[in-house]
Amino acid sequence: MSILTIALKEMKHTYRDIRALAFMLAFPILLMFVLGTALSNVFDSKIQVSNIQVLYQDNASQVLSQSFKSFEEQARKAGIHFTKAEPHIDGQKEVKQSNYDGYVVLKDNTISVYESTKNSVEGSIIQGMVTAFADKYNVAEAVAKVKPDQVSQVLAETGKNDYIKSVSLHSAKQPGAMDYYAIAMTTMIALYGAIGGTSLIRGERTRNTADRLLASPIRKGEIFAGKILGSVIFNAICLMLVVLFSKYVFKAYWGSHLGIIFLILVTESLLAISFGLGVSYLTKTGQSARTIIMVAVQVASFFGGAYFQVSGFIPSLSPLTWANQAINKIIYSNDLAAALPVIGMNLGIAFIMLLIAVISFRRKEGL
Repeated sequence: MSILTIALKEMKHTYRDIRALAFMLAFPILLMFVLGTALSNVFDSKIQVSNIQVLYQDNASQVLSQSFKSFEEQARKAGIHFTKAEPHIDGQKEVKQSNYDGYVVLKDNTISVYESTKNSVEGSIIQGMVTAFADKYNVAEAVAKVKPDQVSQVLAETGKNDYIKSVSLHSAKQPGAMDYYAIAMTTMIALYGAIGGTSLIRGERTRNTADRLLASPIRKGEIFAGKILGSVIFNAICLMLVVLFSKYVFKAYWGSHLGIIFLILVTESLLAISFGLGVSYLTKTGQSARTIIMVAVQVASFFGGAYFQVSGFIPSLSPLTWANQAINKIIYSNDLAAALPVIGMNLGIAFIMLLIAVISFRRKEGL
C-alpha cells in the first residue's frame, strides 16, 4: 500500500505542474497537426495524370492514316490529345523542351514513338496506347487480306479506355501523413519522459521534502518504486489521451490492436524514465542531467524518424525506430509478433538503468 500511496502522491504532484502537463499533451498534438497537414502531399502515393499532349506527323498510307484518326478520337475521351505537327516543326525538339509529352510519326505503314524523359508516366501511357493501336491495326491488316468487309468491325470502338491498369500486389492500407506523425509524435513524447525521470528523486531534494519522506514509516525501496510507478502511470495516461485525440479528432489510423500498441508505448515510457533516473545519479547536478537527456532525446528523435523518415544503420539504434517500425507492422500487417522484440529491448534497457539507479540510491544516506 505504501508504494501505491507514493505513486498517487507523485501523480498528484505532476498533474499540478501545468507546464509538464501542457508539454506532454499539447506539444505532440500541435506537432502532429502541423507536420501531418504541411507534409500531406509527401505521403500521397496516388499519381494523377490527365490532359496528355501528343504531337504527331502523318506521312502514312491512306488506310493507316484513317485508322489513326479513329484512334485519335477515342484517345481524346481518355484525356490524351493529339495535335498534328506543321511541316516546319521539329517534333523531337518540342518533346525535349517539354512542350509535348510525346511525339508520334506515321510513315507508310510504320509508327515511331518518341517519349519525354522528364514525364516518364505520361510517356509510358502514350507508349502503351500506341502499342495497343498498332496491334489492332496489324490484326485489321491481316483480316483485310482475307475478308476485307470485316476490317471496319475490327477497327471499331470497343468502348474500353483503360489502356493501362495498375494492380497492387500489396493492397494493404499505407500510412498517410497524419497516420505517420500520429505514431511518430506519440513515441517521441514517450521518450521525452526521460526529462521527468531526471528530477524524480532529485526533485525531492531540491524541494526539501526528502527528509520528510525518509522520516515517514516508509522504506526507501518503497519510495523509489512508488515514484517510478506514479511517473509511469502519469505518462501512460498522457500517451493514451494523445492516441485517442489523434484517432478521433485527426482521424489517424491506429489499426485494431490498440492494446498491444499501448503496451509498447508504456514500456518505452518506462525505458525513458529509467534512463533519465539513471543519468541523474551519474551526474553531479540536475542541469547537467537535463542537458544530457535533451541532447540524447533530440538525437534519438531526429534519427528515429520523428520529423521525417530516415533510413540506415544509425537510425536502427534509436528506440523510436524500434517502436515506430513495430507499431506500423502491427497496424498495417497485423504482425503482433513484432511487438515482442521491442518490448523486450525496452524492458532490458530499463532494467539496466534502474539497476544503476538502485545501486547509487542505496549508497546514499538520504534520497
